[in-house]
Amino acid sequence: MQVAQRGTSFTSTADLYTLDRFAIGHGSPVNAMTVTQETDAPSGFKYSLKVLTGTGASASTGGYAVLRQAIEGQDMYHLNFGTSSAKTIAISFHVKSSLTGTFAVSIRNQAGNRAFASTYTINSANTWEYKTVIIAGDTSGTWATDNGIGLHVHFDLGVGSNFDIATGAWTAGSNMFGGESTVKLTETTNATWFLTGLQVEVNSQATPFEHRSFGEELSLCQRYHYRIVGNEVNNASDGGFAVATNWDDATFFITLDFPTQMRAGPSMSFGAALSDFLILQASSTAEPTGMSLNGASKQRCEMNFQKSGGFGSAGNSGWVRIADNTNGFVAFDSEL
Repeated sequence: MQVAQRGTSFTSTADLYTLDRFAIGHGSPVNAMTVTQETDAPSGFKYSLKVLTGTGASASTGGYAVLRQAIEGQDMYHLNFGTSSAKTIAISFHVKSSLTGTFAVSIRNQAGNRAFASTYTINSANTWEYKTVIIAGDTSGTWATDNGIGLHVHFDLGVGSNFDIATGAWTAGSNMFGGESTVKLTETTNATWFLTGLQVEVNSQATPFEHRSFGEELSLCQRYHYRIVGNEVNNASDGGFAVATNWDDATFFITLDFPTQMRAGPSMSFGAALSDFLILQASSTAEPTGMSLNGASKQRCEMNFQKSGGFGSAGNSGWVRIADNTNGFVAFDSEL
């Protein structure tokens, strides 16, 4: 839970990416949850992901609350799921909660029609515990092995009966990611649940967590999301993040190379206001009046900045700066 490109505090929506590419989701009547990066972690780990529930509410039938990790198909093709030679996997993680009892974790394919729910038990409240779950590989169903979603790992935080399945066996159905007769965290007001050190591996038993360098972990995350923020590119002399060239007096183009090849050509988003950015040329500055993505491959993109009323002339060069160190950012997303 050390990579936090998108931030360190979130309020859940239907599906929202948070730390380390973990997505939190909830649907009515379950209330919104808060997700934060915490330094409360077991020995050997620096950070954890904390879920804090809102006002307690039963998911009844159609509600849900889930934390999920999507694994790219190209990273799980060797599991041979959907064939007679499907391999057993071990899921291991550290968890802590204000509640005790039997909880559910599941895996499913992207089609949502093959799933296996298993259980783990939290024995002591507010105490870090290490858990392992062993799942025999699925010999049926369709499991993608391309750059789409190969499988989901779901932690049931409050899944309604429409999405619950019996634990301990592969099940065919639709949209299944919860476990029957397990603790539903979101039924309790201000309940807490922490997670770190999740590992999924081919094995009939879990092995110690594979600690990768921060740089390697960041690069792996940037395959799906790459974000440039003001407080990283700006220093005492206000550094820019890209060179801009005038197409005419009102249009500027920039190209950016991504630090790693992304999963697919990404979409782009930016901070709350165009005033977060400045175009600089010679001794003049101007706020853009438009900003768009002209096109993007897996490796680079071309962006277009507009300035109504004109600024500079064709062939001139300048640079683009993120002027707001607090809220300014530009992000490229090719998430699963």
